[in-house]
Amino acid sequence: MTTAHLYKGYKPGQQVAHPTVSFELFPPRSASKLSSIWAGVDRLIAAAPDYVSVTYGASGAKVDTRDTSVRVLTRVLDRHPGLPAVSHLTCVGATRGQLAMTIRLLLRAGIRDFLALRGDPPAGQSEFEVVPGGLASAAELVALIREIAADTLPDGVGAGPNGAGADSAPNPKNYVSIAVAAYPASSGEYRRNDIAALLEKELAGADYAITQVFYDPDEYASLVRELTIAGGRLPIVPGIIPLTDLKRLNALEKIAGVTVPEEVSRTLQITDARERVAKSLRATLNLIDGVLAAGAPGVHLYTFNRPRPALDVVEYVRASGYRNGRMPKRGEIDTELVDLALHRLTPSN
Repeated sequence: MTTAHLYKGYKPGQQVAHPTVSFELFPPRSASKLSSIWAGVDRLIAAAPDYVSVTYGASGAKVDTRDTSVRVLTRVLDRHPGLPAVSHLTCVGATRGQLAMTIRLLLRAGIRDFLALRGDPPAGQSEFEVVPGGLASAAELVALIREIAADTLPDGVGAGPNGAGADSAPNPKNYVSIAVAAYPASSGEYRRNDIAALLEKELAGADYAITQVFYDPDEYASLVRELTIAGGRLPIVPGIIPLTDLKRLNALEKIAGVTVPEEVSRTLQITDARERVAKSLRATLNLIDGVLAAGAPGVHLYTFNRPRPALDVVEYVRASGYRNGRMPKRGEIDTELVDLALHRLTPSN
């Protein structure tokens, strides 16, 4: 089964009884540092996520991590064969032919799940530029993945748009699931463009979307509502960053252009460790409460290879009763999680 099967029966805005929990993993910048991440990766996978995703390439970065990305993906598949591993793939710096070759190699390695992204400009470059013979959009990349998958794994092709539709594939194990990006923090003309892009990606054969950074659950709810009004049916999984590291959030603000809320910034500058952990954890859980109440089909946690904050969130989501389809009673859970987080707080977390 691939990740698309997890969102079968999704209805926009309707709360789900069993939201998915998944993690995004970040490969190291060089193969020599791979050994340093395995312990953290294993800790995350031990929490039994529904799937993991692995970032890929040099999009917006100074270092190309494509080789180490593939190593992380194949290790996950080898050691955890029942766990879907989603490979990020971007259009940056590659021709259509090069991307087709990469897709074939990933399929042959056992990858059946992709996150198709246009990609950010490389560091030092302000605008995205299509290389000669390259692809200009994530929708084009979705269509290419569908094309290569149909040629390579014909028994995994569904009957939906451009070969999508996991339930109609003759061999569901060979169905290729494709996720795309969504941007809840956009507004105005940018929001209209984002909705149009999501519709294009859905038409090209995308199965679901995962959002980029945002801090307000109302932004997520409005994105889902506007996409639904426009005729889109893509399940949108909110990407959640545990609100624990101000330096990390400020760096993301520069990359993604999404301002860190002043309240979050103040919280993460509190000097008392217990108060800081309690308030930052509560802010993260409030965000998760909001998106799940708005009908999010799951949460995708950006880990930055730091297991502890993500594991605290998973513990909450499962202990709170979401897995039983009811909203949580949070007071006691908050206290217990803060105690656990403080007990486990070490520089290596």
